[in-house]
Amino acid sequence: MKQLALDAPRSDVFAQAGRLVADAWASFDQARDDQPPVDDTTRDMLVTGLPERATAVQQVLADAGRVLDESAAQPRPRWFGFVGSSGLEIGVLGDLLSATYDINLAIGTDAATLVERQALRWVGELVGYPGQGGSFTSGGMLSNLTALTAARERALPGSRRRGISGTPATIYCSSEAHYSIVRAAEVLGLGSDAVRSVPIDANRRARPEDVADAIDADRAAGITPIAVVASAGTTLTGAVDPIAGLADVCASRGVWLHVDGAYGLPAAAAPSTKALFAGLDRADSVSVDAHKWLYLPKACSVVLVRDKASLVEAFAHDESYILHDEDERHAVDTTLEYSRPFRALKLWLALRVHGLAAFQAAIERNLSEARLFADLVKERPELELLGEPELSVVPFRHVATGRDLDVHNRALAAALRGDGRVYVSGADIDGTACLRPCFVNFRTSDDDVRVLRDVVLELGAKLA
Repeated sequence: MKQLALDAPRSDVFAQAGRLVADAWASFDQARDDQPPVDDTTRDMLVTGLPERATAVQQVLADAGRVLDESAAQPRPRWFGFVGSSGLEIGVLGDLLSATYDINLAIGTDAATLVERQALRWVGELVGYPGQGGSFTSGGMLSNLTALTAARERALPGSRRRGISGTPATIYCSSEAHYSIVRAAEVLGLGSDAVRSVPIDANRRARPEDVADAIDADRAAGITPIAVVASAGTTLTGAVDPIAGLADVCASRGVWLHVDGAYGLPAAAAPSTKALFAGLDRADSVSVDAHKWLYLPKACSVVLVRDKASLVEAFAHDESYILHDEDERHAVDTTLEYSRPFRALKLWLALRVHGLAAFQAAIERNLSEARLFADLVKERPELELLGEPELSVVPFRHVATGRDLDVHNRALAAALRGDGRVYVSGADIDGTACLRPCFVNFRTSDDDVRVLRDVVLELGAKLA
């Protein structure tokens, strides 16, 4: 123990760490004017070899603080890139407590297990899904993979043991579904060619009639449908597939329906967008990333299933090093992971500390910010809106006379990142280069939204 003891009193070390955290939270409250570059001192420190001797802990913490300050941090109110997490303060404290006790939820852990079960129920209540089983995972990729593993075992019983044995099988989703669906098909042994990307309508949503036709054609050809994946908010534009229509298709054909709500499903809790998710309660499984639009720090994703037995069928096993009770399986029998950190704690804390109404209000505020930004774009002839926002993604582009607009907007995306006042990611929609801000931060204000528009106009004019 002496070899790995801190070289300063714990009270001093934790006080210093606490100051670093408090200073960070204070800096997130108001946007700063730029993103500081990585300075030479930091660069020199980060090319040294493995240290053989100790460095004073307080010096190392100070170095960590400098590294973090010189890194692009998603909790900042003008981070509009991708779908960023907000680093909710109580969630950070939850991570601290969880890491301190280092509980492994692979097996029964008394009170922590009960907290996870309660948090899973609360997530179902929040989005309106009657899940009877589920798990916290590291992210949407693993949540989607978990659900589709259960779907594969339902469609091809025994496939977890013998493999798919060359049996052709398919997964159906919109052409703009998240790439994690393709990855899941690859990992499950189906192959990426087994993913049927169905065309989208004018609102960028999958058409149920096309999914039905694809299922019927595949079955006629001897191909087994594994699942239909409905996107509850695509990453590219925020489009929500018609879940009820897809549920009709799946119910009439006996096919598993999974709803990938990693980004957008929290909007099912918002009164103004709840109707978009009609039919969610009929899905066999859903996924949602609490580290996206529920504002928690990574990693905190949830997968819920209608029938807990489907997870047991897909994952349960009996090993001499994990003994089972007769009446109940361990969590490891319903998940892919053996080492399972107590991810549920931070969501459980957040829902208790803030309550559902505060989360609903924050989501509604982000939705209104997206609509505000769309209106701001439409005010200026130099900007072009690429579709009204359905949720909180607002793709648009800057129009410069006499320039290749794809080249121009890709250069503008790079210029915005270099400028540092706002962070916006670029994207391509139907081959058109654009900027793709996403509003999912509870710290973002209407003024920040206006600054985003003004900075784009400023830098766009310079490039033009």
